[in-house]
Amino acid sequence: MSVEVTWWGHATATVEDSGTRLLTDPLFVRRLAHLRRRRGAVPDSRATVADAVLISHLHADHLHLPSLARLAPGTRLIVPRGAPAALPGLRRTADAHDLPVTELGPGEKTEVGAVTVRAVTAAHDGRRLPYGPHRVPALGYVMRGAATTYFAGDTGLFDGMADEVGACDVALLPVGGWGPFLGHGHLDARRAAEAAARIAPRDAVPVHYGTYWPIGMDAVRPHEFHAPGQEFVRQSALLAPEVTVHQLEHGASVRLAAGR
Repeated sequence: MSVEVTWWGHATATVEDSGTRLLTDPLFVRRLAHLRRRRGAVPDSRATVADAVLISHLHADHLHLPSLARLAPGTRLIVPRGAPAALPGLRRTADAHDLPVTELGPGEKTEVGAVTVRAVTAAHDGRRLPYGPHRVPALGYVMRGAATTYFAGDTGLFDGMADEVGACDVALLPVGGWGPFLGHGHLDARRAAEAAARIAPRDAVPVHYGTYWPIGMDAVRPHEFHAPGQEFVRQSALLAPEVTVHQLEHGASVRLAAGR
């Protein structure tokens, strides 16, 4: 048995385990507000095929309603508890396109085919401004099938991270962002390598870098766009040498042996 990870760019990835396809934070556009996709083609129809979609938080580059509308009817949306109430457009999109919604809070679980999905804490302000106070948690997800795969969403390091995630085979870790500076509640390449050292997966895949960049800022700190993936490889070799890092091109996949 094996698990296959396909990275489509930014925080969008497909995890296929035991015949179940899980899609993370789908973003299927060339441009989002002030952001332009600078690397990798917009994901094609292969990326829209999933049994369930895992939404980590309400920011528009992670919960993108037009991208959700491209999913096949019946695709299940797993979202942070309170998300439909905080963002009315989510409920309207789900109803219009027959996308059943499951809400989870940290520690709660649901079954998708042969995979158990457990929500875990993310240290990130995931509210959708200007929609009210911070009442919807940002999440990561642990998918347990033949393998155990952790998708961190957007997060900073936090005490108890390793204990909450638990033992896992594969970690999808954010290593950058979409602008020249990372705000609070994010991992850069070094902090992501520290997260890998704490969690100690067998394999890690860097995500959330090298895809979108603000229009007109191509020459502003360009290394923050180009370098995070390779820098994560370098930092992981220093801080988490037991972890095998798979730096994928956009649209590329890696098949990993399941179980330890």
